[in-house]
Amino acid sequence: MTKVAFVVQRCGLEVNGGAETLCLKMAERMSKYWNTEILTTCALDYISWQNYYSPGVVDISGVKVRRFQVTKQRNIEAFNHLSENLYPRLKEVPIEQQEAWMLAQGPFSADLVAYVEKHKHEYDVFIFFTYLYATTYFILPLVAEKAYLVPLAHDEWPIYMSMWEKFFEKPCGFVFNTVEERDFLKARFPKINLKGPVAGVAVVPPQVYSAERFRQQYNIYEPFLLYIGRIDPSKGCEELLSYFFKLRKQESGMRKLVLLGKPTMPIAKHPDIIPLGFVDEQAKWDALAACDLLVMPSPYESLSMVLLEAWSVGKAVLVNARCEVLVGQSRRAQGGLWYTNVDEFQVAIEMMDEQVRHQLGLQGKSFVETNYVWSKIEEKYFNLLK
Repeated sequence: MTKVAFVVQRCGLEVNGGAETLCLKMAERMSKYWNTEILTTCALDYISWQNYYSPGVVDISGVKVRRFQVTKQRNIEAFNHLSENLYPRLKEVPIEQQEAWMLAQGPFSADLVAYVEKHKHEYDVFIFFTYLYATTYFILPLVAEKAYLVPLAHDEWPIYMSMWEKFFEKPCGFVFNTVEERDFLKARFPKINLKGPVAGVAVVPPQVYSAERFRQQYNIYEPFLLYIGRIDPSKGCEELLSYFFKLRKQESGMRKLVLLGKPTMPIAKHPDIIPLGFVDEQAKWDALAACDLLVMPSPYESLSMVLLEAWSVGKAVLVNARCEVLVGQSRRAQGGLWYTNVDEFQVAIEMMDEQVRHQLGLQGKSFVETNYVWSKIEEKYFNLLK
């Protein structure tokens, strides 16, 4: 049986990240066809990459996960200072300085690098998830002749570093999450043959989910908007809170904003803001069933799994128009609206009355059930190795 290593920066049921969730799901699904294993670090927190899990092999969702200690934690203040110095000089920064930035970006594990160097012949294929971290940048070149990359790229400043010109030439092939991601990378690297399918990820709601159970469990009976994901300025969460405060000042009725996910920023205390932190999968699906609509304020996404989840239970979405991927998903699905500023945010919510939300949700549901099914996605990954 073909032995395939999936490489990602962190992995665990407690990890709250799109790339990490996608990697674990794909390793689990493809274990029907391949002998799959995930190679990763002991980090849980993406800010410091502090070692949280024990090194060694564990079983997660039936997948063997092999963890290695992070060699050096990240000093986020020093890293941010390094980024601020490098960003304005992207076109003139030597490769050595760019690679020093990547080392500081992390997570770098000398033990993981040594393991791959020693055992690379035991694996037929390596599939790397997300281009942006040290686990990909420093390890993929060691196995380039049998490496595939799931870049999860979008229009953000690090992708314009010149070091990526040679790096993106190395993989045997790619798997893209959306048409927008593929087209963006082809425009960014016009001289590179970026061959590979647009696959995405399938969404399978649990057999039972309950809006009433969520409302009773958390004592939330008012209409509410829902955000799911890391509560972080880079995800547009500061702007979302600001827009919501202004919306509530204009409204006479009741409305809450429920936040599900780990916060990396202060959340202003407000009677209509309900931060519930990281919740389990059942609570997440119950929340989706209970909400009026899902809000996705992130300006940078390569694929939003949460949008697919919302549509799969028939819920409409409202997304940040600055993110071409989210707008593209919403337009193709005919499952939501988008906004560029606070006025459009308010108008969109006013327009999305119960009837409009219901229709958008039904259209989104049909879109997901047609395009994001495991049989189609598994076939695309399987055909990579033909």
